[in-house]
Formats: sequence, C-alpha cells, structure tokens
Amino acid sequence: MRKKRIAMLLAMTLVGGAVLTACGGGGKAADGTTTVEFWAAPNPPQQAFWQEMAKEYESVKPDVKINVSPIKESPSSEASIQAAIAGGNAPTVAENINRGFAAQLSNSKALIPLDELPQFQEIVSSRNMKGTIKPWVFADGHQYVLPIYSNPMLIGWRTDLLREIGYNEPPRTYGEILDATSKLKEKHPDKFMWTKGADLADPTAWKRWFDFFLLYNAASDGNKFVEGTSLVADDKAGVEVLSFVDELRQAGGILSQNATDPFETGAGVFTDIGPWTFDMWKTKYPELKYGKNYELTLPPVPDGMDPADAKTYADAKGLVIFRGAPEASRQAAAEFLKWVYSKEEHDVKWFEQTNLPPARDDLTELEGFKQILAEKPELAPYAEAVSKGVPAMDNPKFNEIQTLIGQEAFNKIIRGETDPQTGWDNMKKAIEGELQS
Repeated sequence: MRKKRIAMLLAMTLVGGAVLTACGGGGKAADGTTTVEFWAAPNPPQQAFWQEMAKEYESVKPDVKINVSPIKESPSSEASIQAAIAGGNAPTVAENINRGFAAQLSNSKALIPLDELPQFQEIVSSRNMKGTIKPWVFADGHQYVLPIYSNPMLIGWRTDLLREIGYNEPPRTYGEILDATSKLKEKHPDKFMWTKGADLADPTAWKRWFDFFLLYNAASDGNKFVEGTSLVADDKAGVEVLSFVDELRQAGGILSQNATDPFETGAGVFTDIGPWTFDMWKTKYPELKYGKNYELTLPPVPDGMDPADAKTYADAKGLVIFRGAPEASRQAAAEFLKWVYSKEEHDVKWFEQTNLPPARDDLTELEGFKQILAEKPELAPYAEAVSKGVPAMDNPKFNEIQTLIGQEAFNKIIRGETDPQTGWDNMKKAIEGELQS
C-alpha cells in the first residue's frame, strides 16, 4: 500500500510539470549562475570524490554552481528520492541508482533519456565504455542511467582447503565442484563447499543478486530474464542452476545456516566476494592473502561451457538526471559529467578513493590503473571482469520478481522442498502473473 501511495503522489506531481520545473533542482539565477543539485551516494568516499570534482569544475566554469550533498538514507535512499520527486524538490542529478529503481522512476516519467542528450555519445566514447554500457539499455531502447561503477561479483576460493583435497586451482564447472565436494566431505565432514550462510534461504529480493543471478548469468550467457513486461528467462540455464544447487545440497556441500564469517574462518571453500571486502579483511583477517590462501574467479558454469566465457552479476550503480529539473540545470549537469568523464585521471582517482571499478572497458590497459592494481592485486580480477558484469533487471517490479524467485524456486531448493523442474515452472508461473497484474 505504501508503494501505491508513493506512486500516486509521483504521478500527480508529474502531471503538474510546471511545479517540478519551478522547484526541482534549481536553475539560472539573476547573475547568470546555473545551479546543479547533485545528490551523491551516502558513502563518504563517494561524496568526497564528487565534492572535489565540483570544486575543480567550478574553478574552470565559474558560472556553474554544483551543490553536492548525500542522499538521505532514512527510511532509504530510494524512498528519499521518491519523496523529493513527489514534493517537487527533486535534485538535478542523483547517483547510487541501480537499473531496477531507475525502471520505477522512468516508468513514472521522472527521468530524462540520457541518450537524447547531445553530450551522451561523447561521454560514452571518451570514457571508453561502449561494451560496459550495452547491458544497461532499457526495454524501450533508451539509456536512463549512466553507469558509474560496475562491481562484477566474483567467487572467492579458499585455495588452502582445495590443496588439502588435491586441487591446485579452483574447480570451475558444476561437475568439478561436485567431485571436489565429495573429496572435501571425506577429509573434512564438518566443512562445506559453498559457505553463503542463511541468506540462501531468505526470500528478501536483493539477496538473489548474490546467489541466483550470480549463477544464472554465468549459465545463460547473461540472459536478461525479464525484458519489458515479458519473462524471457532461459529455461535450460535456469533448471541447470537449480539442479546444481540441489545436488550440492544433497551432497552436504552447502552451509545455509547462520554463521559468522564462514569463508574467512575456513568453514568452507567458496562464496561470493565483492571488492569492498578487502579493506575489512586487512584489519580483521590479515592472514588472508590473495594468491596465497585465496583466489578469485568468475562464477562456475554447467559442464560443457567454457568457464572463461562466464558472465556474472554486476553490483553496479550509476547516475540519472531528473526531468523535473530546469533545462538550464540539466544541460549544465550534462556538461559537468562530460568534463568529469573526459579525463581518465578522474576515474583513477575514483578507483583509488572507493575501490569501486569504474564502468569502463579498458581498466587493465590504462597506466594509472596499472599502478593501483600493482599495489592492490586482488582488485585486478574485478577490473578484468567489468565487461562481463550484467546489471540488475530494468523492471519496476524487480523487488516482487526477485522475491518470487526465492519463494517459489531458489529458497525451496535450498531447503529440499521441491525439485528443480517443478520449482522453475512454479516460479515462471508466479512471475508471469505478477508481470500481467
């Protein structure tokens, strides 16, 4: 009900476009200064980056004022943005936007299509992001989000445990992992292959990004799953993923109960790892050394597929420009973004400050990035995999859809309550019903 009320307020506000134009994001003042209200992610390193960019840009473009402030997190950044739009107080630009939330906003006509801006193609070209941005195209053919960073989720492997059971490198296919599970249980009955924990049995929508979609994107070559209002899921890949998880469960290879840092403490062999993890490890688990007792790879694939070709889920977010902001502010914002992304040293600075891989196709080729990766070699696999990351679906009902994936299929497989084909079929039926409602 709360979502419906917000949607109704949003629609009513958009009808009153004149109000939005008058209030949203500032505009050109009497002295000729144009103001851009920029809402940064509620993450201090990201805020610091954008404040630095704004200050530097204002020094070369004094007739533009970039006001950088963090998105309010209470009750959530998404709710804060929706409330601002409904109240006629939307910013000019906001970052920290994933494709699912952008789909909700674009569906309500709150965003401008970035591809219609004259600066857009220049940004894509100068930033060398043509490959990375392809999966971000929305079902209507437009680009509503400019990806800032793309965290291709990788699999971390405890190579010290693998060596104990005769593996000098991580297994990469379903069959190899099941064989390794058998050997692991023989030597260490109390250890597990997949150490994801209780999240596997939790139907919360966002958790499917880091288990189901991680595996599904690898098995389906990055199939979109939902396109527009249609379910276009790859049946073969979906059933193969659920079958693999089911077999791993039956072999006693999955830790799906609450546990504190099971991968870090050696309770099992693999789990999903994001690049934000390593700063925590440096203080809490300094004994974990990349190349010594852990490695990173793309997700495993079904037998017969080349693991090197695997896609993965990208924990990726970008920025949007709001339709309600005055034209002068929107154009000034576009020029600011063109300036930021015309210089690769800005992306180098971003990477240094945030550990978030910029959404570029050439991370491992640029000199500035090579220096960072030499100092932080654990980030190199993420830089290499940026173009293999598939962002979240662009459907406004992504929360409902991903909840159904868990409730009807994935969570039930983890608990042994259904078989893979039945779970997949029931999930499809439920999602198709949701898309038609």
